Formats: sequence, structure tokens, C-alpha cells
Amino acid sequence: MTFFDRLEDRIDAVDSVVSVGLDPDPDRIPEHLLEKDLPRWAFNRRIIDATHEHAACYKPNAAFYEDPDGWRALEETIAYAHGKDVPVLLDAKRGDIGNTARQYADLLDTADAITANPYMGRDSLEPFLERTEAGVFLLCRTSNPGGADLQNLELDSGEPLYERVAALADTWNRNGNVGLVVGATQPEELAEIREIVPEIPFLVPGVGAQGGDAEAAVEHGLADGVGLVNSSRGIIFAGEDQGEDFHKASGQAAKQLTQRLNQYR
Repeated sequence: MTFFDRLEDRIDAVDSVVSVGLDPDPDRIPEHLLEKDLPRWAFNRRIIDATHEHAACYKPNAAFYEDPDGWRALEETIAYAHGKDVPVLLDAKRGDIGNTARQYADLLDTADAITANPYMGRDSLEPFLERTEAGVFLLCRTSNPGGADLQNLELDSGEPLYERVAALADTWNRNGNVGLVVGATQPEELAEIREIVPEIPFLVPGVGAQGGDAEAAVEHGLADGVGLVNSSRGIIFAGEDQGEDFHKASGQAAKQLTQRLNQYR
């Protein structure tokens, strides 16, 4: 089975397309967890316990784990999520020449999918694309305000660069394992990209703390019902002011987002 086959099964099982971003900012982890051996893992475990019934996927961002204790925390987090039957998409945004990319692709020995930067071309992505059972989400039109600086540049053909990325992704999807990262903060562009690639699932960030368009995220982000709408800070820090019970608010936030998105599914 491909990653997207497994993701479809998970979406059906929990009736949710919510991706929960596990970005345990050390400055925001509750104080009572800081004395733990691995505070980030202790935090994530409580978030997973509170949200897994509503999670189609977990999306840890590698930037929050890139130190020895962090990688240990990430390994524990992924194993625990798998124990709850939830797939894990590692938000690592990797992209480099082939030799280096092969090393980065080893991350897929642990995670089920990864985000990758396509701007070095096909050969930099090949080590990921050839992992036929793993998912590879390519950056296309991101949710941050500065994304337009490069992604909206007009090519000689008259199309913006992000549309060319989408079209190339379609040609690279020979194993049915390619997705695109397309933000909910630009709903018109989200709709345009969907017209270009009707069969590729999207990972749609920006619905939570960034205030993206939830309806557009569902209408255009899903391909035959498969895709992910991500919220990170809006879920994991929902109970930031609630001390040891912080995770309860996270569970409620995940449930509410699921219900909100399901209005449009």
C-alpha cells in the first residue's frame, strides 16, 4: 500500500482530515514537564493521547527536534503515534543533490511521509520518490506571506512558478506517492492548483493560527476525499494557560477543527 492508501483508510476510520502539527517549542512546554528526561516527548505523548481520535495524521516539524535529545523525542513520538494507528508526516522540507538526498531519504525508514523542497529539480527528489510506500509532499504555494516573493514569479510562459511546480509534480508522480503543500491563506491559488492537478492530495497548512480559509482547504485540498488540513499551534497550545490539564484543551481543539472541516466534506 502507498502512503495515500493508508491515509485514506485512516481518514475513513476517524472521519477526519485533520493533521496535528507536533511542534513542541521548548519555550512553550508546560513547566511541570520540563523536569522530565525528554520534555518534548512528554509533551507530545499527552497531545497524542488527547487528540488521536480526531487525527488523520501527525506532522512533527524537524526544526523542533534537531539535537540529540530532540531526535530521541522524535523517535519516541513517531513510535507512539504508530501505536495509535496514526501515520506520521515529517515536516523536514529536505532538498539537496542526490548523494545528500539519499541520506535525507533515510528519514523515511521511521516516518511515513516527508515534505521536500523541489527547487533543485527532479534528481534531488528521486531518492524520496523511489520510496514507493512513502509519501512525498512537495512545497508548491506555501502559507507564509513571503511565499509570493518567489512562488508567484511569472515565467516566460505566463504562468506563475507555483503552477509549474504543480505541473511537474504531476509528471513525477509515477508511483502515486506525491502530494503538494498548498496553503489555505491563498484560497484562489489553492483552487487554481487543484485544476492543474485534480488527482494529487494536498497538505494544507494555515487554517489554525494563520487564519486560512477552512472551506477552501477542504473543497480544493482533497483529491477523491484524501488530503490533510494541518493545525499546529492552534491545537497543541490551545491549553497553554491551563497548567497540567493543557492537553484537554488540545483534544477539544482537534475535535472542533474536525467538526468545522467536516461541514464542507
